[in-house]
Amino acid sequence: MKFRYNTALPIAGLVALLGATPVAATRWYLAPLLLIPLAVTLWGIWAGTDAGPAGVTVRALLGRRRWSWEQIDGFLPVGRRVYARLSTGAMAPLPAVTTRDLPRLVSASGHDLSPEPAQ
Repeated sequence: MKFRYNTALPIAGLVALLGATPVAATRWYLAPLLLIPLAVTLWGIWAGTDAGPAGVTVRALLGRRRWSWEQIDGFLPVGRRVYARLSTGAMAPLPAVTTRDLPRLVSASGHDLSPEPAQ
């Protein structure tokens, strides 16, 4: 299961890149201004969270982190964002995962969210 940001984010980055090009072309020292919208565009395309039977992979602009389901103790929704609580006690943000996506995220692990029947 893949969780990604809205497609509008990389499109906005491309629009900003096109808008910054004439400004950056006027002086050589303004050329690094193009790096900001380029980074936003690439981040909007690559960043996100992948979840499957083997675990969770968090993808960012410059790398990725992977945790198996055994390393994850639970998920903590904070506002609209979701964090994975790791067995080490650390909290890892899950990009592009919202509280509405939690049932799909847990189902990717092969576990069920339904409450256990009382005995």
